[in-house]
Amino acid sequence: MPFETPHTPDGHSFDRIYDPMPDKKQEQVDVATEQSKLSDGEDNIVYIQGPRFWAISVAIAIMMFLTNLEVPVVITALVSITNDLSGFENVGWVVASYLLGYVAVIVICAKFSDIFGRKFIFLLSTVVFIIFSAACSAAQTMVQLVIFRAFQGIGGGGCWSLSTIIVVDLVPPEKYPKFVSNISIVNALALLLGPIIGGAIASNTTWRWIFIINVPIAVPAFVVALLAIPKDFPYHNRSDYRKRSFKELMGKNTLDRIDIPGTILILFATLALTSAFEEADKRFPWRSAYVITLLTLSGLLWIALITWERYVTLSDKVREPILPWRFLTNRQMLGILLNFVLLGGPTVICMFIIPQRFQLVYGTSGLDAGVRLIPFTVVIPVSSIVASTLAGKLKVPPLYLLLVGSCFQVLGFALLGTLPSTLEIPARIYGFEILAGWGCGINFALLFILIPWVNDKRDHAVAMGAGSQFRMMGGTIVLAISTSVFNTYARTQLQTLLGVSDTDTLISFLGTLPQELQDQVRYVLAEAYNRQVLVLCVSAALQIPASLLMWKKKQVVI
Repeated sequence: MPFETPHTPDGHSFDRIYDPMPDKKQEQVDVATEQSKLSDGEDNIVYIQGPRFWAISVAIAIMMFLTNLEVPVVITALVSITNDLSGFENVGWVVASYLLGYVAVIVICAKFSDIFGRKFIFLLSTVVFIIFSAACSAAQTMVQLVIFRAFQGIGGGGCWSLSTIIVVDLVPPEKYPKFVSNISIVNALALLLGPIIGGAIASNTTWRWIFIINVPIAVPAFVVALLAIPKDFPYHNRSDYRKRSFKELMGKNTLDRIDIPGTILILFATLALTSAFEEADKRFPWRSAYVITLLTLSGLLWIALITWERYVTLSDKVREPILPWRFLTNRQMLGILLNFVLLGGPTVICMFIIPQRFQLVYGTSGLDAGVRLIPFTVVIPVSSIVASTLAGKLKVPPLYLLLVGSCFQVLGFALLGTLPSTLEIPARIYGFEILAGWGCGINFALLFILIPWVNDKRDHAVAMGAGSQFRMMGGTIVLAISTSVFNTYARTQLQTLLGVSDTDTLISFLGTLPQELQDQVRYVLAEAYNRQVLVLCVSAALQIPASLLMWKKKQVVI
């Protein structure tokens, strides 16, 4: 239904902010000009409603669920995978390769959806995810599985990127808080059920079902999206939109808009950064040539990317930046991106640390450990809904809620990091999980909701993609730092205790040690996990100055 043109926090309409491109040769800019006009004025948008709306919502919810499920569901099945395929030394790459493929393409797919259309990129990503999920289930060696997982991650990253974009395209701005909070329930369920499903499958059947199950679930989602999403979504109902043929879509005018150098730079900058942190203090020491070379290369690539994107953004050419310079000159957007980096660690890593603690310190099964994570995961969607309601209906400035959410995280992780080093499960751990999860849920929802309100309409898609990509990169960085803290303490203590410093090997054979030695090792691991969680506490605390970067005399209200 039609609604008033949205305004920025400063009170200006997007129409007034946008400076149309200067006149050029028509054959160079006709498509880009049409697109920019559509991105500015929203007066004549008629939003999808009824069964078609719900069909699209179900399709994107399914793909968001599956792509988020792929990390936690594999964690509890790694032992079964290595027992079947061998290659224990490469088992970490079963998770890492998916994340590398995932994080590498999020922004790229977001920008390509502006150029080639939301529907085309979403369907293409879904097909890639389905094909390589099937390939993973048929892998005969660990190397094959790692390669197939990387391509599965590419499909998963594209699906996630387009799902978050379609979420804000489906409804008018005043409905963002409610719709985004409802969709966040899907993500929380994936993280909640992942360890449980993975543990159940690994215990009762072959690990291959972890990947096979994606196919019969994703195929119906693909069919629904194919039939329900309009061809030119979200511009299909615009009277001022000229439909393009496939030939035009793939023609020179369209291809000229692609920021090919920016795409290459952001791809390799992201891969170099995440690869370095994935292997730091695991297979390679922090001071190794591998880590130092990749971090240096990543730094140079990021500098080159920012320099190039500034040139593309400020130039008068038809090429559209993959990561607009506007993001770095907009304090609100910069604060959001920094928050995403710092939120990625506490939200994602806690899903691994807590179940590991229950298994290795308290001696529970993988399935039981997944169940005991529920207090953390179940409150994330609840707090997302509460925060969205406060911001949307009661008009509480999101910045205030972000600060409250960060404080909840600091308190929850600080308490989790000071648990007694005992072998009995302290009952208060569940209360601490709730505090930490409550804070993560508040910030997760509000950061995504804020993005459309602090950026021009033309940047919504790539801004949503940037938020997701920076969150995943932040998770990788904080995971590497927290794991290093864990290993530094555990290796020293285990070397003194057993003369062994390889924590991964020791953990694999923990059950074969005499009971007295097992208990001593578990005490060491308990303290190591405490120190690891305190890194998450620091990451949560740093969200506070990142949020204060967004401070204005008149706060943004959604």
